[in-house]
Amino acid sequence: MHLEVSLGLWQDRPAEEALRTARAADEYGYPAVWVGEMATYDAFALATAAGLGMTRASLVLGPFAVSVRDPMMIAMGAASVAALTGRPVSVAIGTSSAVLVEEWHGRSRAGAATALAETAEALGPLLAGERSDFTGRHVRSRGYRLRLPAPGAELTVAAFGPSAVETAARFASRMVVNLVSPEAAGELAAAVREAAHRIGRPAPRVAAWIPTAVDADRAAIDQARRGLVGYLAAPGYARMFEQAGFGDIVALARSRPHPRELLAAVPDEMVHTIGAFGTRDEVTARLAAYVKAGVDDLVIVPSSTDRDPAGVGTLAALRP
Repeated sequence: MHLEVSLGLWQDRPAEEALRTARAADEYGYPAVWVGEMATYDAFALATAAGLGMTRASLVLGPFAVSVRDPMMIAMGAASVAALTGRPVSVAIGTSSAVLVEEWHGRSRAGAATALAETAEALGPLLAGERSDFTGRHVRSRGYRLRLPAPGAELTVAAFGPSAVETAARFASRMVVNLVSPEAAGELAAAVREAAHRIGRPAPRVAAWIPTAVDADRAAIDQARRGLVGYLAAPGYARMFEQAGFGDIVALARSRPHPRELLAAVPDEMVHTIGAFGTRDEVTARLAAYVKAGVDDLVIVPSSTDRDPAGVGTLAALRP
């Protein structure tokens, strides 16, 4: 199995643990570390701090919300991280959530699917060091060229719905899916490969982010449960959970209860639907189910708890 690591950026843990997770992943020989951003560190700043302490792993930055970050900003940030750290750098983009885009940043998320496709198209030349010359409905950049060495970064598109899958098939080297069961991951992998075949383009590799804890304790399960609350009523995710037998929880989520009420109703079984928790053998078997379903790259998101700070124990147990 090809295992990579994503920083969990857990909101119930000290922010600086992300650096410890990144450096442990590098020490244990994981080939890539994904650095996103939530409510604490800027991704480019965190990736630079982490990358300066790495000797093996490459960095995957994002997924960046295309309604917030423009192509020039993403390309300049990626080139900056690569130049300052000396690490290979790739970039991931996605549409992100209404909370992050509309509430936190005060930006419109209208036309996000189109913006995703336009950002993907505009980013390719910029990351290769070419001068920008793109005008779309939501995205445009003209006349900028990187002054730093071009990172030559591979582009990953975060996808769930049909439009994002189509964008991944047209422009990306990889497609990443998050919080999905092996069955749902397999359906999305098949969809992007079919789309790429129809377009006449090589199919992108498929990566899956998978919340993971070896010898998980109560805190790790609850941490993953909290991470699900915002997704239960979202299109696509709701259908997946309904098909998995959790229609009553989806119906509750659609009624917009207080988050505490919804969290209390989320059973542990939902966590096991989209994650890998248990003994080392149980976790390995669960990860293998994603490979069997058609996923190429497994990106473990190690739980961080008092029992296993920064997820170092999980990373050690699963080291390549």
